[in-house]
Amino acid sequence: MKKILSAILLFLPVMLSAQTAGYNIGITLKPYHGQYVYLGYYYGKIKALADSTRLDINSVGAFKGKEKLPGGIYFVVSPRKEILFEVLLDKQQNFSIVADSATLPASVKFAGSSENSLFQSYSRFAGSTGKTINEHMEQLAAAKSKADSNRISEDLRRLNGQLQHFRDSVITKNPTTMLAALFRALREPVVPPADKQPGGKYDSLYAYHYFKGHFWDGVSFTDERLIRTPIFEMKLDKYYKDLVVPAPDSISIETDIMLVKAGPNKEMFKYLLTYFVQKYINPTYMGQDAVFVQLFEKYINNNPQVDWFTEKYKKYMYDRAYSLMANLIGNPAQNLELVDTADQPKPLFGINAPFIVICFWDATCSHCKEVVPKLDSMYQHKWKQEGVVVYGVMVDGGKAAWLNYIHDNNLKDWIHVYETAAQRDAGYAAGKANYRQLYDVYQTPVLYLLDKDKRIIAKKLTYDQIEEVLNMKRKQTAK
Repeated sequence: MKKILSAILLFLPVMLSAQTAGYNIGITLKPYHGQYVYLGYYYGKIKALADSTRLDINSVGAFKGKEKLPGGIYFVVSPRKEILFEVLLDKQQNFSIVADSATLPASVKFAGSSENSLFQSYSRFAGSTGKTINEHMEQLAAAKSKADSNRISEDLRRLNGQLQHFRDSVITKNPTTMLAALFRALREPVVPPADKQPGGKYDSLYAYHYFKGHFWDGVSFTDERLIRTPIFEMKLDKYYKDLVVPAPDSISIETDIMLVKAGPNKEMFKYLLTYFVQKYINPTYMGQDAVFVQLFEKYINNNPQVDWFTEKYKKYMYDRAYSLMANLIGNPAQNLELVDTADQPKPLFGINAPFIVICFWDATCSHCKEVVPKLDSMYQHKWKQEGVVVYGVMVDGGKAAWLNYIHDNNLKDWIHVYETAAQRDAGYAAGKANYRQLYDVYQTPVLYLLDKDKRIIAKKLTYDQIEEVLNMKRKQTAK
């Protein structure tokens, strides 16, 4: 269990419950004395500190507080900032711990907390069984006969069954405990065997829907104790990575369902909304920023109850939302009233072409110098013959460097445009959004692909990804 805490360990404030019984957790932790040890907790993937105590000459101290701590998995941290072992906190918060750091986890003993004693028993059993399972997995990989493989596989099923039996017995006997909630969250659906599926044979689509439909069985979205464990966030990660269709509409439906379920519990609602915002404000996949915009419009904008974000992050969210609203995939692009190299107007909406590639670039940007020639090569050898237009927007670097680069690299047949200082100043004075805001251009190069109606097909692509999208569109047209 020893894990070095990060040097930037967050001292997050613990959200205290309304109960006033307080907590008193005595601790004897040899061989430390005259040093501080700490009580930490999980908040999703974050590890933070809740309390500290200075051990006396006999290695004795106590974590004390007037308010009860929120339920969850906590951990004791050594003076060297190592996690030594975990502790469950729920209703019972007056108990004691005795341990010796030289013989963990075997030396840990709890007095006055039957749930922690049970948790410790499970941890030891799981550790021992897990070691045996790993040994069997190695044997299975090295098995030289089908008989050996079958025998080892049967042993693995038996060992996993023993672990699950332990968990199930806790859930049955102690259904309202923290440990039972953890074990329910750890469960994964077991898809019915092939002969029990529709038609009496294996159906991958049925298996997927069954697994997804039962993934959250037994998990309460109003049980805020789960927030303070590493289990719940890992389960969320798996669900949205492996089971939810990555289309923005599908993701938004799922986030809405969860937020509605969590609504009665402010802490769980806060946690989930923050999780979704951070996940989709700068998403991994193109187009999923629409999920953040939907979250912003529905739950954050002009909602005084969402009051936990810092002013700095709130400004970032608002700026990001208003920038993204203008360039969501499938929406009409915003017009760009820019001028060409001879300072003649060349508005984006004045272009008639089946497809338009907008390239925001900087002649002094090293990455642009790598990408722009490759983009031009694709344009000259293929796209130009198909009627595709490249609308190149100079972002930074100065007009002289821009013109020199165009000349030196023979970037002919592009529509090269930029924003004059007068245009920029006039737009600022009028309070108009500029192209950086309208197209979310805060680095270079940035590539967009528009259709003939100036709708955004794709954005922030590489030049070869644009070719992939164009190929897809060509096939659709051919059909």
